[in-house]
Amino acid sequence: MVEMRLYVEGGGESKSPRSACRRGFSEFLGKAGLKNRMPRIVACGGRDQAYRDFCTALKQGANAAMLLVDSEDAVRESSPWTHLGQRPGDKWATPSDSTDDDCHLMVQCMESWLLTDRETVTAFYGQGFNASALPDPGSEIESKSKSSIYESLARATRDCKSKAPYTKGEHSFDLLARIDPKKVIAGSRWGARFVAILGKKMTR
Repeated sequence: MVEMRLYVEGGGESKSPRSACRRGFSEFLGKAGLKNRMPRIVACGGRDQAYRDFCTALKQGANAAMLLVDSEDAVRESSPWTHLGQRPGDKWATPSDSTDDDCHLMVQCMESWLLTDRETVTAFYGQGFNASALPDPGSEIESKSKSSIYESLARATRDCKSKAPYTKGEHSFDLLARIDPKKVIAGSRWGARFVAILGKKMTR
């Protein structure tokens, strides 16, 4: 089987956060049913770097590569490449050797996935966590802006007794490793798409 490489946004510029990023996605995907058919996870840091690394892999002849980045905004297109091509700040060209099945979005950010599993997030932070600061359980998580997701996590965690308030680097990938992928699949249409397509690709 050809090695699948998954180029993901996240992990910053240093070794330790990138290791945490790889571990978080590995644990998440393992629980999603890919434990014995895992892609090679490449933590790229920023979103632009993830796109560049993905494009470089294609130019070097990789025929099994996928890109996973935050959408940053609401997605009104059925094509992820169209969204990224039209979005101000990205305007990314679709690589000639890539299809929509190679491009995936965390809508509107990875933290949206975390909030599909409120129980795990609540248990992680423990005493002082204010779950009422999070979006309503029945709300459409992908409709929530990135800024509102971050603000809700900041409010929910500011009075926690045993952990510092939520920060992207310190807690995000630890939580990703803990959440239930079934809840992401149920609560995030784009998350469900990612898991389904990656699963199919890993059986080839």
